[in-house]
Formats: sequence, structure tokens, C-alpha cells
Amino acid sequence: MSKSDRYCVIMAGGIGSRFWPLSTQKFPKQFQDILGTGRTMIQQTYDRIHKMIPAENIFVITNVEYVNISHQQLPDLPLENIIGEPMMKNTAACNYYMASKIAGIDPKATMAVLPADHLILKEDAFLEKLELAFTLASKNEFLVTLGITPTRPDTGYGYIQFVNQATEGYFKVKTFTEKPILEIAKSFLESGDFLWNAGIFIWNVEAIQHAFEKFLPEMVQQFSICEYNAENEKSCIETIYPKLQKISIDNGILERAKNVYVIPADLGWSDLGTWTSVFENSEKDDFDNAVNIKNALTYDTQGNIIHIKNNNKAIVIDGLKDFIVVDTDKVLLICPREHDQNIKDYVMDLKNLKKGDRYM
Repeated sequence: MSKSDRYCVIMAGGIGSRFWPLSTQKFPKQFQDILGTGRTMIQQTYDRIHKMIPAENIFVITNVEYVNISHQQLPDLPLENIIGEPMMKNTAACNYYMASKIAGIDPKATMAVLPADHLILKEDAFLEKLELAFTLASKNEFLVTLGITPTRPDTGYGYIQFVNQATEGYFKVKTFTEKPILEIAKSFLESGDFLWNAGIFIWNVEAIQHAFEKFLPEMVQQFSICEYNAENEKSCIETIYPKLQKISIDNGILERAKNVYVIPADLGWSDLGTWTSVFENSEKDDFDNAVNIKNALTYDTQGNIIHIKNNNKAIVIDGLKDFIVVDTDKVLLICPREHDQNIKDYVMDLKNLKKGDRYM
């Protein structure tokens, strides 16, 4: 395929509620430099894919309120390549919207869809796997995903089961499973034919449009009234979005389609979706604490992640083990690391307090 037929969509609309209180509705995690690298998560995602795809073929789909910050952080992208959704409708709607928009530019396009907020340490391996995915998707009506080789029975990730057959680096997908309980996750790892679902997809625009026509025809019908890359596109999208079904691309398409293929990949990957995943990918002191400021004194303290927004603040912690301690301008969070999946619940409960929204 011609390199000019390659496109990328960076999905940057989430609010990262499991990463609260650092990630907030006004300033979610994809726009933050979580690990202190000097580049935010969305900037790192752009840097990675720009090695393969030119800036004019890279799009960002985000919430309308994040269009300006997206452009501030990615000034090399044309402003018209940063698309604001009028409301959150999960990932099926934004995938069909962007496939339709790109098809209007190039009907032969093959596109990669990348989350904006994932960590990938092995970038060369990522680009090599993506090259294979683009080749497969451009020559076949395949819906291709990258599956991450699991390193532990994690209950926070979805899993992809593949059919183990002799192929050149890719396999037919058998099942998708959303975040299983621990015992099931352990059995997945023991079986050897399951991968983590990283939410990285590659497909030809025609192939994904056919899948939507088959499995989500009502959504296709709703989008069909809009003219893409035209002056009235924005107002048309604002009209139809409230009527669209709120469903993920996994539930709506990938779990039902028979032409889904997975490429196993060891990418040094993490979705950095929880404080525990940040802890695992951060530098530690001699007592296995991940501390982001220098003015910290710890005694009989180990296995904690301690993230303080104010670099001028001194902290002293004594006798704490395996905890999350996050201090921001408005919120102090202290909870066991093993409870990090409960943070979404804390956020919901806090919203129910009087004026609780100020902490979001």
C-alpha cells in the first residue's frame, strides 16, 4: 500500500476517573506528564506514530472541551485534524465518525486507532507490529488488533482469545472477555491462548464501514445524513450525537464480527489506567516507594506510590506499606494500593456530596 494511504486516529476523549484525583474532568490524564518524561501522554502517542505517518494524516478525536488543549500540546497538527465530540458516546460512535471522515478524504485509506494515554516502552517493536497490521488490513477485509502478551493475571484488562494456527505473526480471534475475576484471569494465563486487549486497532475504512452496516445499522443511518469535511459537518454531528447509541467498539463490532485478527505483541505496554500501573512503571527508592518529589522523608515505609503536586511541600510518612498517597490542590487521597479499582466509586460518592463537583 502507499504510505500516503495510511492514517491514524488518536482517541483522547476520556476523563481517566480511575486516575483521580490527578486526572480530573478539566485536565484528564492524557494531557499530563504522568511519569516525568518531559512529554505528556498524548504527545508521546503522537511522537510514536509520527515516525510512520505524516502529521496531515493524523487526527485526534476528543471531547469538544479538550480541542484547545489538544492543539496546544500538538501544535504540528492542523487544527481541522482535531475533532471535538459534542458529548461522550463511548468508542463505537467516534470510530465510525472518523472512519467516515477519513473515507471522505481517501476511500482507500487504512487507519490505525490508538488510545492517547498508553505507555509503550518498546517503540521499535510497536512500529514493526503496526507495519504488519497495516499490510494485513490494506490487503484483506480484516479488523486487526494488537494483543499484548500478558505478564500477570490482571483483572483490570480485557482479554482476547485467539485460534492457535500456523500463520505469519497473526491469528484469528476466537473470543473477547471484559475484565474477568481473578480465578478466570489465572486460567486464561495458564491456557496460553489469551492476550490483553490494548484497544489498538487497524482496519481499512471500507472494512470497518461494512462491519458497522452489518452490526450497528441504526448508527450508520444516523451518520448518513452528514456531509463530511464540509462546512456543515460540525452542526450536523451536534444534531445526531444525542440520538446515537452509547456502546463500545468492542461490544458493538469486534465481539460479533468473524473477520477479527490479532497480532501478539510484547511492547512494554501499560494503559497507565490506575495508580498501581503508574507505581509499576515508576522509579523506586531503596524501599520500593515511588515518590515524585525530593522533599520527602519516609520511615519504616515501603511499597507506596506518593504523588504530591506541590513541589515546595515537604512530607513525612512513617509506618505505611503498599498505599496510594496523592495530594493535589483540592484533594488528598490515601488508600491501599490493592483498592485502586475502587477509586471510580470514591469519585461517584464524592459527586453526591454538596458541591462535590468542585473536586472532579
